[in-house]
Amino acid sequence: MNYFEYGDKEIGYLRKKDKRLCVAIDRIGMIKRGVNPDPFSALVECVVSQQISSKAAATVKEKLDALCGLKADKLHNMSVEEIQACGMSMRKAGYIKGIADAAVTKAVDFETLKDKTDQEVIDVLTKLNGVGLWTAEMILIFSLMRPDVVSYGDLAIRRGMMELYGHRELPNEVFMRYAKRYSPYGSVASLYLWEMSH
Repeated sequence: MNYFEYGDKEIGYLRKKDKRLCVAIDRIGMIKRGVNPDPFSALVECVVSQQISSKAAATVKEKLDALCGLKADKLHNMSVEEIQACGMSMRKAGYIKGIADAAVTKAVDFETLKDKTDQEVIDVLTKLNGVGLWTAEMILIFSLMRPDVVSYGDLAIRRGMMELYGHRELPNEVFMRYAKRYSPYGSVASLYLWEMSH
């Protein structure tokens, strides 16, 4: 199992920059969040997980993995019906088939994503049906391990931030002010905000 890598440098920086986050980091300790270094299968898993419980998502992923090992060429050769039979909606199965087709035809070169900037990765991935900004940002963190991603589209991150700073609501400009404060280690701050939102 791979985990999101961070250490004293990132923690030290965030603790200095934000008193409240410092208290939270000391209370929570180091966080182990699994990552999937293969962006293609990470993206498929992310699409599977959209709008369903993590338990339901795990069941679907297991079935899909057993059928095709989450490999692009195998998914590309499956019908949408076969993918759907793993326990997801027809629309979601269509998205996954589309992602596999894009990988096989090299419409999206998943191998070269690691060489692109965060914004370039977002631009490439959001062209795919079923992949919005939030999904692309999750790939940046949990597959490409980019250090500075704080997703406004993530409800749990916003909830964690509201909890941390005692806000009732969180307009985008306030959110961005905190995100800037965490930079260049926003992704590590995100791990703690997720933890606080539970």
